[in-house]
Amino acid sequence: MTLDRGAGGRVSAVRDGAAAGGDSGLLKAMSPGVVDYLFRQLVAGRPAADVQWESEGISLEAQPEGPELARRLSETDIEALTPDELFHYVRAAQRLVSWAEDLRQSAVGRYCHSGAEGRRQDPGRETRREN
Repeated sequence: MTLDRGAGGRVSAVRDGAAAGGDSGLLKAMSPGVVDYLFRQLVAGRPAADVQWESEGISLEAQPEGPELARRLSETDIEALTPDELFHYVRAAQRLVSWAEDLRQSAVGRYCHSGAEGRRQDPGRETRREN
């Protein structure tokens, strides 16, 4: 496998002289962003594993659930993620969904409870509506 930068600076993976798009397997599953990242790592003489993001701030895995996590997920270009980063992205999205569902259930419980409490506090309210 070789990584070639074609016309316009686009990076493509080539195996045995054939374009990877016609083959099945790993190269077909690689997004253009991942191929470009691997090419840049290869040219710079660095390993393919991306460890720089760990030193740049809080990881998605460590980010607490809430609006900041939602913002980060919505602004992420998932086409540019490595498989490991994509795994952590999916797990963070699952945590966010669970957190949002807990908020929804809490609000529904509060809504249902306040409606029942309101009926107990003002039992004549329904008779006034009938009149």
